[in-house]
Amino acid sequence: MSKLKKNPLLRKCYYFIKSIKQYLTIKPFHTFKEYCWYINQLSELKKKTDNPNFNKIIYYPCLFDNLKTTPLEPTYFYQDSWAAKKLFELKPAKHVDVGSSAKTIGILSQFTPITMVDIRPIELSLDGLEFKKGSILKLPFEDNSVESLSSMCVIEHIGLGRYGDDLDAFGSEKSINELKRILKPGGTLLISVPIDKENIIYFNAHRAFSKKYLFDLLSDFIIMEERYLYGKEVTESFDQDKGFGTVFLMLKKK
Repeated sequence: MSKLKKNPLLRKCYYFIKSIKQYLTIKPFHTFKEYCWYINQLSELKKKTDNPNFNKIIYYPCLFDNLKTTPLEPTYFYQDSWAAKKLFELKPAKHVDVGSSAKTIGILSQFTPITMVDIRPIELSLDGLEFKKGSILKLPFEDNSVESLSSMCVIEHIGLGRYGDDLDAFGSEKSINELKRILKPGGTLLISVPIDKENIIYFNAHRAFSKKYLFDLLSDFIIMEERYLYGKEVTESFDQDKGFGTVFLMLKKK
C-alpha cells in the first residue's frame, strides 16, 4: 500500500480496477463448489423429518453467506455506533438528519423523533421518522431553527454527481454553510468525513480533507469531540502519517 500512496498513476489504476471488479468478477469453481454445498445441505435436511410442521420446501439458494466472519464495513459500523451513542447521551426532543444511512436513522428514530432529509426519497414509512425530500445545498428549514443535527458521511460527496446531484466544485463548502445556517446557536451537529494529509478528490466517490482545511471550514463551531478511524482502529488523535482515514466530530455552533 505504501507504493500505491507514492505513485499517482498506480493509485489511479488501482481504484479504476477496484470499481469495476464487482461487475467483472467471475468465479465458476467457487460457484460450483457452493452449489455442491447447497445440494448436500438440502439432502441432509430432507433426511431430518423430525418436524412435521414444515413439509414443504421451496428452493431458494443463498450460496455466499456461509462465511467464517461477519462482513462489516468499518466506517459505517464505527461512525453509526458513535453517532447513536452521542444521540442517546444528548437526548434531544427532536433531531434532524441530512443524508445519513436510512437504516441507522430508522433505528434511532425509535428513541428520538427524527426528520430525515435526502435527495432520494425513501419508500418506507415508520413511526417516529418523518422524511422530507430536499438537498443539503438548500435545506427546508428556517435559519437557526434546528437544535440537534447530523450528517454522517455526506458532505464529502456533494457536487460530484455520484447520487444524482449536480456537479459543483464547492459542494462540500456550501453543504457546511447550509448546515450552519439552520443550526441554532448552541445547537449540536454530528458529522463524519474522510480526512487525509491533503485535500483530494476521489472522483466520483468522495473528497478527502486535510485537517487544517476542514477545521477552517468549521471555525464557526466549537469542537466538543473528535475521533479518527484508520482501518479498523478508532483513536482520539489525528495521525498524518497514517494517510486516509475518517473523522467523527461532535460540534456546537458558537
